[in-house]
Amino acid sequence: MKPRPDLLRRLLRAKDRMDAAPDQDWPIPRLAELSAVSPAYFARGFKQAFGLPPHRYLLTRRIERATALLRDTDAPVIDIALQTGWRSIGTFGRIFRDITGESPGECRLRARNALDTRGGMPECVVRAVERPDLKSAVLEKRRRAGATKVAAPTEEAP
Repeated sequence: MKPRPDLLRRLLRAKDRMDAAPDQDWPIPRLAELSAVSPAYFARGFKQAFGLPPHRYLLTRRIERATALLRDTDAPVIDIALQTGWRSIGTFGRIFRDITGESPGECRLRARNALDTRGGMPECVVRAVERPDLKSAVLEKRRRAGATKVAAPTEEAP
């Protein structure tokens, strides 16, 4: 079930603001105020309209932007983390690895090596291809990855 067109326009207003400034904090009450709806109604409507909760959508945009900066600039990782809205380099690195499967440094190295194979591909296509999949929560991904790592059985000494 899709939201009504008038609600969708208001949700798009908030989504556009997040797209324009993904480095800012976007708590649900602030986004709901932009959309002129209650916070709970906004959160439900946003997920229904765009398929992701607002927080995951914002994470997607931040990681997407960080990946582009890692690929296209020589800026230090800490500067990229701060430019994309992270307050802590440790949190940035952990969440980046959870979502993309590689550290920011590994991502930069892989992207630089793959630069030659892209040819004249437009930036928007590259971003769409590299867009992180956040259909499940980051913590859920981490839990699943931990479940696949089973410790080797140990024998007790007699």
